[in-house]
Amino acid sequence: MKSIFIRKWKGIVVMACTISLPTFPLSAQNQLVLHYDRPAEYFEEALVIGNGTMGAILYGGTDKDVLSLNDLTLWTGEPDRKVTTPDAYKAIPEIRALLDKEDYRGADLAQRKVQGHYSENYQPLGQLSITYLDTPAKITGYQRTLDIRQALARTSYQRNGKAFSCDYFASAPDSVLVLRLQTESEKGLQATLAFNSLLPHATTATGNEISAEGYAAYHSYPVYLDDMKNKHLYDPERGTHFRTLIRVIAPNSQVKSFPSGELKIAGGKEALILVANVTSFNGFDKDPMKEGRDYRNLVAQRMNRAAQKSFDTLEKAHVADYQSFFNRVELNLGTTDKAIASLPTDVQLLQYTDKAQKNPELEALYFQYGRYLLISSSRTPGVPANLQGLWNEKLLPPWSCNYTSNINLEENYWAAETANLSEMHRPLMEFIANLQHTGEETAKAYYGVDKGWCLGQNTDIWAMTCPVGLHGGDPSWACWTMGGAWLSTHIWERYAFTQDKAFLQQYYPVLKGAAEFCLNWLIEKDGKLITSPGTSPENKFVTPDGYVGATSYGCTADLAMTRECLIDASKAAEALGTDKEFRKQIEKTLDRILPYQIGKKGNLQEWFHDWSDEDPQHRHQSHLFGLYPGRHLSVESTPDLAKACARTLEIKGDKTTGWSTGWRVNLYARLKDSKNAYHIYRRLLNYVSPDNYKGKDARRGGGTYPNLLDAHSPFQIDGNFGGCAGVIEMLMQSSENSIQLLPALPEAWKDGSVKGICARGGFVVDMEWKDGKVTSLYIQARKGGKTKVSFNGKTKTVNLKANKGIQLL
Repeated sequence: MKSIFIRKWKGIVVMACTISLPTFPLSAQNQLVLHYDRPAEYFEEALVIGNGTMGAILYGGTDKDVLSLNDLTLWTGEPDRKVTTPDAYKAIPEIRALLDKEDYRGADLAQRKVQGHYSENYQPLGQLSITYLDTPAKITGYQRTLDIRQALARTSYQRNGKAFSCDYFASAPDSVLVLRLQTESEKGLQATLAFNSLLPHATTATGNEISAEGYAAYHSYPVYLDDMKNKHLYDPERGTHFRTLIRVIAPNSQVKSFPSGELKIAGGKEALILVANVTSFNGFDKDPMKEGRDYRNLVAQRMNRAAQKSFDTLEKAHVADYQSFFNRVELNLGTTDKAIASLPTDVQLLQYTDKAQKNPELEALYFQYGRYLLISSSRTPGVPANLQGLWNEKLLPPWSCNYTSNINLEENYWAAETANLSEMHRPLMEFIANLQHTGEETAKAYYGVDKGWCLGQNTDIWAMTCPVGLHGGDPSWACWTMGGAWLSTHIWERYAFTQDKAFLQQYYPVLKGAAEFCLNWLIEKDGKLITSPGTSPENKFVTPDGYVGATSYGCTADLAMTRECLIDASKAAEALGTDKEFRKQIEKTLDRILPYQIGKKGNLQEWFHDWSDEDPQHRHQSHLFGLYPGRHLSVESTPDLAKACARTLEIKGDKTTGWSTGWRVNLYARLKDSKNAYHIYRRLLNYVSPDNYKGKDARRGGGTYPNLLDAHSPFQIDGNFGGCAGVIEMLMQSSENSIQLLPALPEAWKDGSVKGICARGGFVVDMEWKDGKVTSLYIQARKGGKTKVSFNGKTKTVNLKANKGIQLL
């Protein structure tokens, strides 16, 4: 069957027939391949690769191919050792007194006394450019692909009638980026390689290698801080330094270096290009210059080891390593019509949005792409995936490309356990442990709490924990206190899925410390325990006299996160057989915390008083935390409150940002609302144009870019991870002693199968279903244990030994 589509590129209308690309298989999504018929002009069209530390953004140009390079450890700043506002805690009694008098304007003003410095900025490493010298060239049959089953990218086309290709991958085993250029031209390869960076750097070229050395600012300010003209402070004797090596191995070519720092490849039909980078970052508490890594020798060692290997050897090791994680989970949601599946991925996404097409393979591809991105961006000890994973091209990226703990950092890891990627969760665990060290000082200096630790809205690679906003930040986003409580719940989550007692023993003090802060931050009001002051992240209320404010007491989100943190700490203590008195204290505290309240509209109240929101459709839904990602609200155990959560979502509607849409998929799934869960999932895959595209047909808002990255907009990776987690929540939900199968299965996915998804209690599930009923079911236990499995209207008890499984259907 032929399929004709029309599209625009550089203002030219292009008609193409899908069968004109015979080298590409028709059903690309079945093979988990993103594919395009032209080079990327914008970041939001480019393909991304990464080995968990180092990554690249691939444009696939034909005159010049550009790779934007990143290293997850390349940040501005130095260890966060200074309390910016040491007497901030003295303002807490004042704020509480103002709130007792219902003076919300005064409380907002006083909150500004409890603010500290901003996070540092994540930095771009630089760009590798490959300029082809046989231009202008006639280009036909262009294809640009990313095979996420193997983590291999490729650009291929006919160049002046001769086959040409470039293969790319980011190797974790060998810690390098690998490129291979191949041509069938009789003249061989004709190209110039160059490296450039926005950071201060020096570049040299010797023999067949480019060497670049540079450094990041020792301090910087965020892009949105308008009163700071010089946002980067540089000193060659301070800050994180880096060295990048780019080596060309082309025995049949002439490789020549130039004083400009460039390399030229001439002749020969194949060239291997290796890229290695190491920074001096040596830990959140180590000065990167005085106590930094020996980055110069380390990068040389990496390059020399990799250069001893052939492309095939490097590729084989890379694929084997990557697939040891990726191949654990398989998902089939149905088959897409071949005429649709053969279209370029961006065209499919656009038609999926505009024509409401059925495309289950695209939906499954998006799920697996989330897993690909997590493997590619979260394998660095103590350094989790940031707001953009690890892919950033700007010196002043949106929101500093930092770790935003009021949702975004946590959402990055919602699928880590359920999608069978627990190893990728480990960097977050180590980072949370780092936060405890700085967070204990923050608790004392900013809140007057002498026991436990806390975290504000933002943090960075240096484990900054203070509330931000020092130059007049609005309390609605600057003065939030519950980051530690929320983040620490990931510790119990990881144990719930892995049943790893040694892990829990190691990280229990961190979870306990977050719970201790919560216990000591609560105060009594009218016989109940509440937080004061508090905010509901980035949202504002309207008082009866019309004041729009942020600072209040007894905010539902604060109390929900406090409950979950305390519950998890108590469970952890019980699992380890320790801290009986601590557990008793938690039990008594939980009984006294202000209960949830249902407002006059039937919604779950966000504020202590039943007040309206400044923006009823606000993107944040933090007060629904107890439903998801928390677990203490549910349709079964708290039906009235679950109904109020549903009413809240109804009021908020479905037009929101990417990460918020990803969250709502999970919330609707927890409500067992399959219709709305699927509707919101489709909304998440709403086509959004590249940010800098100015055409009349530009699309803005939240959704998904042509390269399937999440549109906040601009790009934030959290929506990808939230959507990935949401698919599993529709297919399976679990507690420590129960598993529910197909709890929110959409009608669109009435037939399908999944393999390798993980449930709490340490179980792994494979199942098939038809007409909405499970037809095949296999459950395996990692550590051994008992659980109840509910499916097809019945419940069965399973009791398995470690590494044993049972076929239930």
